[in-house]
Amino acid sequence: MDRPIGVMDSGVGGMTVVKEITRQLPNEQILYFGDISRCPYGEKSLGTVKEYTIQVAEYLVERDIKMLVIACNTATAAALPILRERLDIPVIGVIGPGARSAIQNSRNEKVLVLATSGTVKSEAYADAIKRLNQDFKVTSRACPAFVPLVEELRYKDHIVTGIVIHQALKDLTQSDADTVILGCTHYPLLKEDIRRYFGGRKTVIDSGYETAREVSSLLTFHNLFRVASGEVTHKILINGDSSRFRYILRDWLPELEYDMREIELKV
Repeated sequence: MDRPIGVMDSGVGGMTVVKEITRQLPNEQILYFGDISRCPYGEKSLGTVKEYTIQVAEYLVERDIKMLVIACNTATAAALPILRERLDIPVIGVIGPGARSAIQNSRNEKVLVLATSGTVKSEAYADAIKRLNQDFKVTSRACPAFVPLVEELRYKDHIVTGIVIHQALKDLTQSDADTVILGCTHYPLLKEDIRRYFGGRKTVIDSGYETAREVSSLLTFHNLFRVASGEVTHKILINGDSSRFRYILRDWLPELEYDMREIELKV
């Protein structure tokens, strides 16, 4: 089944999920869509994000993907159920895998979710966790400063990163949650800084890592693994100006082999 896996996000954050998929499944090809011209999704209404996500998903399906990964927490919250109804291919988001991993890892049934405003307002993580175990207590915190910190590559300065994290989480230092979910695909780049901020006392869940594991399970279940072997060149489609995306990608994934082109997609 030598069709690509479609992966979509509002921008570059979803490449943290791609990094995990290509690490765990090096023989698979990715067709990635970055909706740069309408980024970020996290601060937009869920109705608007739903409209954008459906449009991008249909665009990728027209290009013969075998599976769709919604590598954006806000888009997952807004559109995952309807896309699973509409599309005849497997569709996976990033919220379910992260929620399941948090339940498996937590010892005291208390979870802290760090996410964008849109994901927090949707209560998607709390809903996903409580559907599986109603005894869990879920606290969510919007961290809007984290995305620009990552996209501007300032996260490499751990002093600056520590200050930004402290400003966002200073009233949560004594939180009794033993598990933290990184509920935005940009946040894995801050994983070790966040772990250190809490003194190494909390398990930090990277939804991208967990999503890649579920992609592998779905490929197995549906018998969709790529048959061809050898080097893989991934394809990246950018709705808008790709210059900043290229710049960030050189820093995040310098070893990735890919072809990138700009397109124009409007509602």
